[in-house]
Amino acid sequence: METLAIVVNGDSMWPTLRDGDILEAIPYDGQVLNIEDLLIFYDPRDSSRVCIKRLKRIEANGYFVEGDNPDPMASTDSHNYGLVPDALVIGFKR
Repeated sequence: METLAIVVNGDSMWPTLRDGDILEAIPYDGQVLNIEDLLIFYDPRDSSRVCIKRLKRIEANGYFVEGDNPDPMASTDSHNYGLVPDALVIGFKR
């Protein structure tokens, strides 16, 4: 099965993922996503940036995602940029 290799940049997913870790993810092409999956997506504010966050809520018009880091200042996520549209998701990991 084809996978995406994504290098973690930053501490927003600590302690699950650390800066420099490599995440092997499944390319997204419309599969059913589950709460708690890790989503890989283009940043809604800057499409040149790829993000990794935990899926917390599935809504009709997108996905609510959060970083795992317990420090609320350590992650930029749906609290900052709102729901992530389906079209921006490029991969996931269960």
